[in-house]
Formats: sequence, structure tokens, C-alpha cells
Amino acid sequence: MSMFFEGINTGVIDVDALPWMPFLPYTDKAFVKAIKVDPVRGEWITLLKAPADMVLPKHHHSGTVHVYTLSGSWKYQEHDWVATAGSFVFETAGTAHTPVGVGDAEIITLNIVQGDWIILGENDQVLAIENWKTVMRRYLDFCAATGLTPVDISSFQG
Repeated sequence: MSMFFEGINTGVIDVDALPWMPFLPYTDKAFVKAIKVDPVRGEWITLLKAPADMVLPKHHHSGTVHVYTLSGSWKYQEHDWVATAGSFVFETAGTAHTPVGVGDAEIITLNIVQGDWIILGENDQVLAIENWKTVMRRYLDFCAATGLTPVDISSFQG
């Protein structure tokens, strides 16, 4: 009898072949590239590309977040630090903040998110919830709308 874990192996993802998708409905100026979703841990890995003057919605994280800045500079309105290329930001579960661009260079970050990304309104009311399922749905819908053949970014197969 073959067990599930026996089929899991080291894999490689051709990130360059994955599409940049507009980060709708939040903004048409930022783009997301879905790299991997893990339904077991509720984790999603993306690249985010945004203009230097970006302001993304205030949001709350139910799980931890790791953000590695590849280019540009950004910060949270609620903090004094600025993340620049080469910076690594670790966010504890249960944090809320508003990302804004700093400087004049395009921002690209690698994001590893566990759990829900909850978009908040002016009075901290919940406007939307993003998670691995919505990332996967956004990717599949984008592929269908643009005629791309999706790859299974949820697979554990090599």
C-alpha cells in the first residue's frame, strides 16, 4: 500500500513562467504572482509588484507573515522602520497595518503568509478576507480569462 507522504518529493517551481495578475479588486496598479498555496497549513506564497507610491489597504493577519524585499522601499504607516531591498520583515500573528511605498523605485516583495489576510475599512470593519483559497481562485480565474494553462500550484509533487 502506498502512503501519501511517499509521493511527496522535492520540487521546483518555474516562477518566471507564472503570470503577474492585477491585484483586483484592491488596486489595478499592483500585481501579484501566485507561486504556491498549501491547503494543509493554510499558507500562500506570492510575489507582489507595486509602484513606489503604493498604498495598500489596512489589513489584519490571522497568522504569521514573512516578507523579503527584493526591490524598492516600503513601510507600515503604523511603524517607524522602512524595509529596503534585502530587508526581511517578520510579522507575528494577529497584527494589523497599512503598507505604503517609500522612495521612487518599484517595489517587489516575496511574501509567505499563513492564514487569513483580512482587509479592514476606516472603522476596522471587515471588508474582505483573502487566504490560500482566494489566491488559488484568483490564479485559476486569471488563467481562464487570459487563455493560460494553469499549473497546479497546490501540488506536493515534484
